[in-house]
Amino acid sequence: MSSTLTTTDHSRDIAGLKYIYPVISRRAGGLSIGVNFNTNNACNWRCVYCQVPELTLGTAPDMDFKLLEEELRFFLNDVVHGNFYQRFNIDEDQRVIKDIAISGNGEPTTLKDFAKAVELIGAIATELGVFPQSNFVLITNGSLVHLPRVQQGLQVLQSYGGEVWFKFDSATDTGRARINNCAQSWRASLKNLALSASVCPTKLQTCLLDYDGLGFSDTEQKAFLNLLGLIKKNDIDVTTVMIYTLARASLQPEAALLKKLSLDELSVFAKKIKLLGYDVSINA
Repeated sequence: MSSTLTTTDHSRDIAGLKYIYPVISRRAGGLSIGVNFNTNNACNWRCVYCQVPELTLGTAPDMDFKLLEEELRFFLNDVVHGNFYQRFNIDEDQRVIKDIAISGNGEPTTLKDFAKAVELIGAIATELGVFPQSNFVLITNGSLVHLPRVQQGLQVLQSYGGEVWFKFDSATDTGRARINNCAQSWRASLKNLALSASVCPTKLQTCLLDYDGLGFSDTEQKAFLNLLGLIKKNDIDVTTVMIYTLARASLQPEAALLKKLSLDELSVFAKKIKLLGYDVSINA
């Protein structure tokens, strides 16, 4: 039976595998092959817009590296040499692997053997000819970048031409507590951003939304623009900001309080970011 991949369905089990799942990604602009380290639906943050069912506070479980290798080899061969695109009804213009993205159902850098997993993915994708034509991406909240074992993984990612997409949804501690349910301050996150950018090419990503009728307040906008100014002032090598809004329904208790921002609202803010000298991408 065939299925259809869309930007509004990022089901982790659509391919029937434990670690590997395909999505049509708005930000990547086509087929993204996801690698889910957090198969236990555990994360060290709890973002109010998260689509993970039964999300729990915790870390990624131990990795079954043999199974990860088997699944990744099987899936890449299916995409490159099999009839994957036909089975999943993917449009002709999207029949290209845009990236392999370490993402999934929680914060991937909580994996104890993070660097080993990054190395395995990079080696297999290179062997099968997927890299360097396709991108290698880590999507992270950046909360653990200060740990040596995570920096080691970023060094491996960089060696395969990869990049980090570093979450920064709010530049105020109040906003971070409200949106991400995290205790890490925005200043601590800025330090981790600087570390990330010093090790591996890093882009900033921020999800903008209306939470409980507050909209995207002037306070939050000013704080974020101030953050971008500090990044420039401190010569942190981040030149791209990816802004996006809700695309799929949250599975968190706050879901009914969330609304997406309009394309006009995103575009107005993007212009302010560009005036600071950044490249900006928008996904509404």
